Amino acid sequence: MWKTLSNGLQLIVYFFTNELKSIFKDAGAVLIFMIALVIYPLLYSIAYEKEVIRDIPVAVVDLDHSAMSRQASRMVDASEQLNVTYKPQSLKDAEQLFYQGLVKGVLLIPNHFEKDILSGQQTNVVVYSDVSYFLLYKQVYGGAVYAVGTLSAGIEIKRMLAEGKAVKQAFEQQEPLKVDVQNLYNPSGGYGSFVLPGIIILILQQTMLIGIGMMGGTQRERNIFHVIHKKVNLKWGSIPVILGKSFAYTFIYIFNAIFCMVILHHWFRLPDNGSVINVIFILIPYLLTVSFLGLAISVFFRERVYSLLFMVFLSPVVLFLSGLSWPAQSIPPFLYAIAHVFPSTSMIPMYIRMRICGAGLNQLTAEWGFMMVQMVVYFVLACISYKFAIRKFNKATVK
Repeated sequence: MWKTLSNGLQLIVYFFTNELKSIFKDAGAVLIFMIALVIYPLLYSIAYEKEVIRDIPVAVVDLDHSAMSRQASRMVDASEQLNVTYKPQSLKDAEQLFYQGLVKGVLLIPNHFEKDILSGQQTNVVVYSDVSYFLLYKQVYGGAVYAVGTLSAGIEIKRMLAEGKAVKQAFEQQEPLKVDVQNLYNPSGGYGSFVLPGIIILILQQTMLIGIGMMGGTQRERNIFHVIHKKVNLKWGSIPVILGKSFAYTFIYIFNAIFCMVILHHWFRLPDNGSVINVIFILIPYLLTVSFLGLAISVFFRERVYSLLFMVFLSPVVLFLSGLSWPAQSIPPFLYAIAHVFPSTSMIPMYIRMRICGAGLNQLTAEWGFMMVQMVVYFVLACISYKFAIRKFNKATVK
């Protein structure tokens, strides 16, 4: 028994070292497994470093030319979201600026703006913004509402003070119900802090699947499947092949994960409320699951370029179904169920809840249990795939 076990371990070590050698001899594999894992997360992190879009260029069309309209324009410019870069004389001129891309929004202050306010009548500030670009629209609309709302509150407080009310009473009447907002886990409300942790998980998965597919396609392309055929015995079957190769990929990706999840995470000051030990506890099964899935499908690629084409085609689908670009609750249930074919679908919410929200393993038992089942299923599928691939090679050799 011990001899058999020793032989099995020797085979695992053989395939582990052989796969590492094959990876480092393949420039394309090195590019995907190592260089891409540095470039992609770094580019995303740099792009989202500012977190929130600020100082969006807008135009203010002031048709009133009064002291109060100029004050409104200054308050809009003082908001962190907006930057008044143009003050055209008409809405037609502002429209031209908008279509030329020089401004992302237009605010129109109507005639009799100050007169209506002083006479106690309601007046309007019209906001034009491009709703097709939702992030810009949100900031333009939010900045305009905040600036105009602050101006309106100040006017109301001055009116009440003129009526003889105390300062405290005027403030309380102007805002009888105050909302105290506490931004949990993402204090800045930044888009980068929201999307980057999930993107990192996706990058780890997609690059590993592409790389494993390329390695499998290379074996078929160069007709070197006999290396596996000669070493695999009937007793152990394809198990040593799968374990050895999977350990090689996981070994490389542990260093990639350290760079993405530790160095970049702290470098760009992403929220961090989780335990490193707990993160490792879910990371290792995740990497193994992805590697087993990659090995299971790699035998179907006759050429290395096919894996690249297939995975690149699949990446937008995986991103959408992951729940990052669109809430999982709003995805049709059957589609979201299909999305769980990919390990990232369950790993992303588990990682975010643990790393960003500070959840413990005891609060993630369902997700972690699902991943462990998934890991076993993909391991079995990988073994079966390689078993049939080896059998097919044997028949081809006999012929």
